[in-house]
Amino acid sequence: AEQTVAEGAFALLLALTRRLPAITKAVQAESWIWPESRWLGRDIADATLGLVGCGRIGRAMARMAQGFRARVLAFDPGANAAELAALGIEVVKDLHALLAASDFVSLHAVLNKETRHLIGAPELAVMKPGAILINTARGALIDEGALVEAVLSGHLGGIGLDVYEREPLSRSGHPLSPLFGRDNVILFPHLTFFTAEAMRRLEEDTLARCFEVLEGRPVTVRSLDPRLRAQKVGVRFI
Repeated sequence: AEQTVAEGAFALLLALTRRLPAITKAVQAESWIWPESRWLGRDIADATLGLVGCGRIGRAMARMAQGFRARVLAFDPGANAAELAALGIEVVKDLHALLAASDFVSLHAVLNKETRHLIGAPELAVMKPGAILINTARGALIDEGALVEAVLSGHLGGIGLDVYEREPLSRSGHPLSPLFGRDNVILFPHLTFFTAEAMRRLEEDTLARCFEVLEGRPVTVRSLDPRLRAQKVGVRFI
């Protein structure tokens, strides 16, 4: 469901750049919105999107951003730099350099002991004032306490999250509860994968993999992860 998740991530980005949650709330309260600074949106065209992790989902996100005429950067030590360059994605070898150069940052990295809290207080501090952060990958990629501080201080312009270190969310005792109700925060319940088309593909792929096992054929795996691709027996990577 890489295209589906990427579309969900891009939807979060669009909603935040155009202040859709705040404006919708105001209009539904029988208000009218006049062109005031608090409602001022931002263009994606000519802005810079930084991708932290650039596998299948990150690359799908890059294609969408390029369609909006955005510059796309990527930090992914495990990716093939030549492949990314051929896709028009600029490879940045230093995470802090990518964060400092990006107007918007979207996380698409795998979670492991090296990437847990990959985005902490030092990383948030080097992001541009007013930058927007999107995470549809794994909640524990972000230090949520540091994230709350970055939002409440006004350093970040907005965040869109679909994943959390502790799920489900709760109004009591959850590290992110201070962000509930804020106009520049979108909290999605781990559902960016959940579309009719993605569920149909999931069913079809599951059945196809079962038949591969039953018939003794190599199992098809959709992954660019080099750790998985190190396996040579009984699998076929696409």
